[in-house]
Order: sequence, then C-alpha cells, then structure tokens
Amino acid sequence: MGADSDVIDRMIADWQQVRPDLDASPLGVIGRVIVLARHLEQSVETVLKVHGLSLGQFDILATLRRHESKGGLNPTQLCENVMLTSGAMTSRLDRLQEAKLIARQADPADRRGVVVVLTPKGRKLIEAATATRFEEAADSLPKLSPMEMSKLEAGLRTWLAQYS
Repeated sequence: MGADSDVIDRMIADWQQVRPDLDASPLGVIGRVIVLARHLEQSVETVLKVHGLSLGQFDILATLRRHESKGGLNPTQLCENVMLTSGAMTSRLDRLQEAKLIARQADPADRRGVVVVLTPKGRKLIEAATATRFEEAADSLPKLSPMEMSKLEAGLRTWLAQYS
C-alpha cells in the first residue's frame, strides 16, 4: 500500500484477502462517505453548541427563517422540509417553544391547524447561528478547484437523487 493509503484502503485489501469472491471496491466510496459524514456532522454539532443548538433544532429554525415571508409553516410543511417524522417534530417544536424561539399561531387558512413562526429571539439566534454554520461549511470543504467542486456536487446530487 502507498503512503497515501487510508483505513478504507486497508479495509478493502483485507476483504480482498478474506473474500476474494466479493467485489469490495464499492466500499472505497461508501466507506469514505460514511466516515466523512461522521466528521462533518460532529463539526456542525460542535459549532452549533456555541449557540446552544443541536443540528435538528438548527434545521427547524433555519427552515422557518428561509420561509419566513410565507408567514410560517404548518408542522407538515416543516416535516417535509427537514425530513423528520411528525412525532420527532412535535417534541422538537415543544422544546423550541419552551425556549421562546418559536411560537405556534392559528393557521389563517385552516382554523383547525397551526403555523409555526420564529419569535424575535428565535430570529436573532438563527441569524447568528446561520453565519457560524455557513463559515463552518466553507471551512470544511476541501481545497478543490471550482471545476472539481462542480463535478463533486453534480455526482453527489445524482447519487442522492436515487433516494428521493
């Protein structure tokens, strides 16, 4: 193995020895994506802790901020935008409301429903956290050329589309 080999290369080599009948090469990409996702998630969680937020809480507040001009979102719309189950959403919304970061208001389009909106405190927090998050995202990216970055993004988009 070369000097630039990593744990994934060693794992693939081990599998090729133990199970030469199986093609272990897809693990090169899959393994690296999994390891990278763990590192990225940990990095995001670390910077969001500065603002007292988890990634899930940030996701909800950021979604409300992006859709603020619509006058809020109902819980179903929030679930569709942050990919949470309704049960997980309800408990997160309860905690955010207890912290006075969001408010539930009567839905003007459906008297039986509610819309979730940012409070002034929630808006101030998500503005600061978003700036931190964007900075962390930029710092996390490898030093690739714009063309390399474009190709990487296109490949990831294509891959992700198979799960949509």
